[in-house]
Amino acid sequence: MVKTGDASQGKALFVQKCGSCHTLADAKSQGTTGPNLDDAFASDKAQGFAQQDIRDVVRGQIAYADPEGGMPQNLVRGQDADNVSVYIAQCSANPNCGVTAANAAPTVPSTSGSGGGGETAPPNGKAIFTQNCASCHTLKDAGTTGTVGPNLDQLKPAQPVVEHQVEVGGGAMPPFKGTLSPVQIKAVAKYVSSVAGK
Repeated sequence: MVKTGDASQGKALFVQKCGSCHTLADAKSQGTTGPNLDDAFASDKAQGFAQQDIRDVVRGQIAYADPEGGMPQNLVRGQDADNVSVYIAQCSANPNCGVTAANAAPTVPSTSGSGGGGETAPPNGKAIFTQNCASCHTLKDAGTTGTVGPNLDQLKPAQPVVEHQVEVGGGAMPPFKGTLSPVQIKAVAKYVSSVAGK
């Protein structure tokens, strides 16, 4: 039973670890690999089910998911899993539930010596991978062991192949065009192609 949790921490974790596979309007995620969580809990909420019951269902799914069914077990653990459960219970089927994600990543200013041009640093391909791809793919350099998608260390894809796959998706992988900017897609593709298998 989930007794406590921080929905704002849960939203941040959901966006980072779950949104690429699940649709949840409040999180602005449109993943199609896993169930649409707005649809999954809309009827329960309309029938007056307690949020506690929904939290417990979500928490059980996180802990006991079947990796062969596409969802890795314990993608988040302990208090993090409780936080995600609280967030989903509160915000599923509620596109504007009012929860703000904790610890939003700030734009990193450029450290070039050009003097205050307002430029930002190029996107960090490894960080983009960790936030969007880690739960599904194995990549030694990123310390990830996902098994839903291909093992990228074994595949060793070239940058153009990664860019195309990230843009359009395929199989269980959702398309990230529109979720990630073209610059972010290029950065993650460059990162993956440069470290895979090394």
